[in-house]
Amino acid sequence: MTRPSVALRRKVVASAGNRCEYCLIHQEDVAARHQVDHIIAEKHGGETTLPNLALSCIVCNRRKSSDIAAIDPESGQLVPLFNPRTQEWFQHFQLSGSRIVGRTAEGRATVEFLQLNAPERILERASLIRLGRLTER
Repeated sequence: MTRPSVALRRKVVASAGNRCEYCLIHQEDVAARHQVDHIIAEKHGGETTLPNLALSCIVCNRRKSSDIAAIDPESGQLVPLFNPRTQEWFQHFQLSGSRIVGRTAEGRATVEFLQLNAPERILERASLIRLGRLTER
């Protein structure tokens, strides 16, 4: 895997507002530094350029891995995962209490695939919401 340069990583972090572009957790609110994710993995032809890189918390990045699609639980269809560079978070997701709800097929598939509503993620998100550390973009 090609690592982004320090300058490119800074651009990714700035573009993401220092938050995971999938679950919205701010980098300051987790123990491990967020990672730069290839939205389309290099093995699928993705490049190490800003349009193909997203900031991802370690949990989301490990779950996403090199995958680019998942099953929409509502329709049963295979759909692309959410792409933070070409899609707006609030158009595909919404916070409902401490749960992330998918608004679209891509949103629903991403929520399920990344397990964004696993019990430990909901508890973490609820704490951050109470502290005023987590809001929708």
